Amino acid sequence: MPRKKTTIDHEKSSGNVFADLDVPHAEQELLKARLALQIYRIVKARKLTQSQAGEVLGIRQPQVSLLMRNRSGNFSVERLMDFLTALGHDVEIRVRRTRKPHGAVSVIVAA
Repeated sequence: MPRKKTTIDHEKSSGNVFADLDVPHAEQELLKARLALQIYRIVKARKLTQSQAGEVLGIRQPQVSLLMRNRSGNFSVERLMDFLTALGHDVEIRVRRTRKPHGAVSVIVAA
């Protein structure tokens, strides 16, 4: 029996899921999510327990647990950048003109 084709309604993403969902301060939330992802990757690569990560970051284990599950809403962008420096990484902020009417924020990870 031939399969019936179904169409699924969809729309193209803007590239920022938070903006697509009309979350307030979408650019900031995307930045925080990307910074939290880098923290997660570093902690996993070092094979740190959440308690050990908490000692390095200066926070308690339950806060590390939230961070590792990408619940970074409790932390400011500045605090997340502080965590990255505590983990031995440099954080570079570059400001440049854009050709678009509105600028964008991005996280670029160096190898």
